[in-house]
Amino acid sequence: MKRLMILAVLLLVCLTGVPGRAAMTIKLGVVTKPGSAQNIAAAKFKELVEQRSQGAITVKIYDSASIGNETEILQQIQMNTVQMGIITSGPFDTFDPIVRVIDYPFLFKDNDQADAILDGPIGREILTALEASGFKGLCYSENGFRHLTNSRRPVKGPEDVKGLKIRVMASAMHKTIWQTLGANPTPMPWPVYTELEQRVIDGQENPLWLMVEYKLWEVQKYLTLSRHVYSPHIDVASLAWWRTLDAATQELLATAMRDAALYQRQHNRDGDAERLRLLKENGFIVEENPDLDGMRRKVAGLKDMDIYREPRVKAMLTRLLEAVQGR
Repeated sequence: MKRLMILAVLLLVCLTGVPGRAAMTIKLGVVTKPGSAQNIAAAKFKELVEQRSQGAITVKIYDSASIGNETEILQQIQMNTVQMGIITSGPFDTFDPIVRVIDYPFLFKDNDQADAILDGPIGREILTALEASGFKGLCYSENGFRHLTNSRRPVKGPEDVKGLKIRVMASAMHKTIWQTLGANPTPMPWPVYTELEQRVIDGQENPLWLMVEYKLWEVQKYLTLSRHVYSPHIDVASLAWWRTLDAATQELLATAMRDAALYQRQHNRDGDAERLRLLKENGFIVEENPDLDGMRRKVAGLKDMDIYREPRVKAMLTRLLEAVQGR
């Protein structure tokens, strides 16, 4: 009998990796290709979870939009056909407009300020608000500060933006920013290399890492270091699925995602100087000191526009602006 009990315990360990924890595979969706910012966070999360669970939990990463664009991945997370995702903040505003406050233009002056706000009470409130849409908000990794590229002309100030057909995310906030600056914003899912190459659109706006990973110098000529939006990823899980997990598993996953996010943020920031050098070396004409004050003046009225008319969104934006001014 004793021998049978020992064999049973050994079998359980083989099957689950940790006594008492059922084996589990987590599907995690990202829209970008390996080596990209989202994928770096996803790969680190996978490494930490599988290590800390001693193999009981496996993470399967679905990258390169293999299961859909970011909006479609979020819909699958809502339905629990995909359990987790590392998603750019912009597409969330289709599900809850509260997220628009994060993407307010020229909001954060630097990375430290963005971290202080998003890792603080306001950032946590926004994550909690996503539960009403079926998401468990865990933490923020990052895309980084977004910059403008185009194939038509140098952009030194807001007057140069006029008429440019710019690809934007499926986000009312981002569309409104570029409309206000005078461009013709065109929502499209990523990637848009072919559309840029065929001149269906004139340009796009994204962090430097993306321009390097997708070799945008092949289809774009001008880069403006506009830093117009700090773009986080919101790292989420299916709320319906999350609630089926025991507290210990929730803690393991939440801590692993937080550690992965911190790792990825630092990795992203450490590489920007080298990325800018590569972009110049490969032919980008870079405007390093555009008229940001002029751009800020053009978008200053956004806080009073209809996209912020919902009382709770307007109240959150007011708190966020006050918090930023106080730092």
